Amino acid sequence: MTKKYDFPFQNPDLPIDERVNDLVSRFTLEEKITLMHQFQPEIKRLGIKAHKQGTEAAHGIAWLGEATVFPQNIGLSHTWNRHLMKQIGEVIGDEARVFYQKDPDVNGLTLWAPTVDLERDPRWGRTEEAYGEDPTLVGELATELVKGMQGDHPEYLKTVATLKHFLGNNNEVDRGECSASIDPRNMHEYYLKAFEPVFIKGKAKSMMTAYNSINGTPALLHPYVKELVKEAWGMDGFIVSDAGDVLGIARDHKYYDNHAEGMADTIKSGIDSITDDKEESLEAIREALQQGLLVEADLDIA
Repeated sequence: MTKKYDFPFQNPDLPIDERVNDLVSRFTLEEKITLMHQFQPEIKRLGIKAHKQGTEAAHGIAWLGEATVFPQNIGLSHTWNRHLMKQIGEVIGDEARVFYQKDPDVNGLTLWAPTVDLERDPRWGRTEEAYGEDPTLVGELATELVKGMQGDHPEYLKTVATLKHFLGNNNEVDRGECSASIDPRNMHEYYLKAFEPVFIKGKAKSMMTAYNSINGTPALLHPYVKELVKEAWGMDGFIVSDAGDVLGIARDHKYYDNHAEGMADTIKSGIDSITDDKEESLEAIREALQQGLLVEADLDIA
């Protein structure tokens, strides 16, 4: 007997693209707006549960409760051990699953780790969170951690790894508004080389952009988000903003003088999930739509 479904998107036998397109077509415009935020609301009429993007997992998820605490990542990098990193990723993924089962509304399966930023200055405030200054070492270790976190099932993900923070996020002073000046050789032979294998070999499904600008362009809006990460490197998941950073385009970077323009450019530049004040963010999306800076199809893509 063939099982009956209320909607085509609920049928696991259909191709995933067909299911996604069917689901998106059923959202109202207001529902699409609210789904752009990190805390996605329940949509009862379609049987869609509430969903939260993001749970910190830099060296485990013990901050959620009883779980394994791993050494800080700058220490783990001294092992030079790919196999160990994959095992650590597997434990983080398994334990995240347990917390998700306990409270899925609070403990999501999108894990904000690993940090792939390169550590060029010990005064940077996130040195405990990353794996050192060598792009090959960082890329190899992060790749294996991601493989462990996401699992090796051919269809289902154990968790989703969100790489941080793209790109050039190595400076602590004025980190939320400064601009990292990176010449082409350092860009392509150093900074990007740490991220590239984690997407190509590790198949990371998510990424978080950095607070800083890159050569004058806020990282959220940098063309490499689309051109490299999503297209050249084939990342087929989603990209999130760092906390407070979308509204920071106007407030901190002064790149635009209002949130509607900043939000519109953010979404069209490839950011799929907004990690910012919810009401201000959703209002900025509505204003951008009203002003013609965004169209509904932009939200469909995200």
